[in-house]
Parts: sequence; C-alpha cells; structure tokens
Amino acid sequence: MPTTERSVDRGRRLGRLDLVRVGTEIRHARTGSGLALAAIGRSVGLSASQVSRIERGLAPSTTVLQLAIIGAAVGLDIRTRTYPGPDPLRDVAQQRLLDRLRPRLHPRLRMRAEVLIAGDSEQRAWDAWVDAFDPAADPAIQGLAVEAETRIADGQVFLRRLAMKMSRGGVNAVLVVVADTRINRASVAAMRLVASDAFPITPRQALDALAAGRHPGGSALVFL
Repeated sequence: MPTTERSVDRGRRLGRLDLVRVGTEIRHARTGSGLALAAIGRSVGLSASQVSRIERGLAPSTTVLQLAIIGAAVGLDIRTRTYPGPDPLRDVAQQRLLDRLRPRLHPRLRMRAEVLIAGDSEQRAWDAWVDAFDPAADPAIQGLAVEAETRIADGQVFLRRLAMKMSRGGVNAVLVVVADTRINRASVAAMRLVASDAFPITPRQALDALAAGRHPGGSALVFL
C-alpha cells in the first residue's frame, strides 16, 4: 500500500477510536448526572437516537462542534489537539524494511502494519504485528509485536523507548528489525551488554522460528 494511502488509513482508524472514546466519556458524564438522552437531545437540537449513536461512536459524520455542544450539555469541555504524525520519508524506509521481513515468515503467518496499541492515550502503534501462530503450539500466544528501526543513533534511548512501549502495549516479546548498516551495527555493538538481557533470542533462532510458523518465544533483534 502506498505511503499516502497508509497515512489516510491510519487517520481513519484514529478518528474512529477518538469517536468511541469521546462518546463513552459523554455517556458516562450524562448518566452520572442523571440526564436522559431525550433531554440532552432537546438541548442540543438532536434526537435521542442521534445522541445515543454519538455516545456509542456510531456516527462518523459527527462534527467537532456537535461534540463540543453535547459535551457542554453534560458538563464536559471537549477540545481537539494535534500530534506529530509519521514522517513520510521514514515511513517509506520502514516499509522497505518490513518488506524484507515478510518473505522470512511462514506462509501461514499474517503480518499487519501500523497496529495501534490498545488504550494508549498517545495513539502509538506497533510498526507491524505478526499473528496466526499455531494455537496447538501455545494457545496463550496472541501475536508478535514488530518494530522496524531504520537507524539506531543512541542505543540507551532506543532501549528505554522500547521498554516503555512494551509496557504500555502489554507485550513481553518484540521482534526488532534493524536496517543492516554500519552505523546501526556499531550502535548495537556499543549497547551489547544491555541488549543481551533485552533480546534473549538470537537472530538465527528468531528467523528460523518464524520461517517454521512458530513464535520466537521471546524478544530478538535482527538485521535485514
């Protein structure tokens, strides 16, 4: 999928998540105040069913102004703000890196790009997510988070950021795919003592497991 199309798709997913989140907060505020749907609808010029759909995140045409007005009716100040999005150039480089990983996977495995971390307020996403592992091997395994790193300038910063993302995402294993460059190899070599604990699975073990359709069983860092 071209970079522009992926960015638009990401925007749609973020928009849907925000509508559900804001709608849920409106519903909690309304019910907490003992207000009926019909009463809110009359005050904002909408039907009770329209307000109900907005509360359930089922009204994609809802405007920011409508949300702000409904929010005011239930005692909420609803504001919007922007966050820096993906860098298009970095996005292209990451996609090329993920494309190099894809042929290494067993045909049964499925890899999806830009999978949002559930419940993360900053709307972070895994660069990719691999699933469809054999449930007979380990029924508890749901999938494998994948991070594509085109450049690692500071190993310590990279490890801290990765640990925080894993904690927020509730995962205990991640596959880090790093562009095979001299700078990246030097950075990884410089942090090898720390990385040995962070990535207990060797690159060969991880790639062999994925080629066989198995979960690596832990975190690994591989150069591609």
